[in-house]
Amino acid sequence: MSSKKNTIVVKRPGTGFGVMILKNGKILLGKRNEDPNKAESELHGEGTWTMPGGKLEFLESFEEGAKREVLEETGIKLEKVRVICVNNDIAKDAHFVIIGLLAEEGIAFNPNVEPRVMEPEEITEWKWFSLTELPEKLFNPSRKILNNYNTKRFYIK
Repeated sequence: MSSKKNTIVVKRPGTGFGVMILKNGKILLGKRNEDPNKAESELHGEGTWTMPGGKLEFLESFEEGAKREVLEETGIKLEKVRVICVNNDIAKDAHFVIIGLLAEEGIAFNPNVEPRVMEPEEITEWKWFSLTELPEKLFNPSRKILNNYNTKRFYIK
């Protein structure tokens, strides 16, 4: 006689981050692939513009993770980043606590280094946008970090 055990699957939030890179009053955003299988995000957002970022790895600080992801995605080596906000991002099948970090030219990176598309299957291009002329289709976690920055609030419900 075979018996089935009842298995309870407990889902827990993940931890990720977005890095707001500012240069001459402009923000760096990447265009996510239109193909949901290539855009690689449990929070979806295919075809939207996003800040560099990703998931926090085990035993990694927020700052270390931000520097690692920015280098992997853009080829830009950050010297200094700082935490500016935390947000709760929930999609139909995913939940992440997103840490927003800020890197500004002068103290954070060499402003003469331009971003390169390092992961073309995920991000198809990088572009600088004025903070007053952002693209309409922003990745929701990036939009929230921008809202925190613009309103000078650490957390917005």
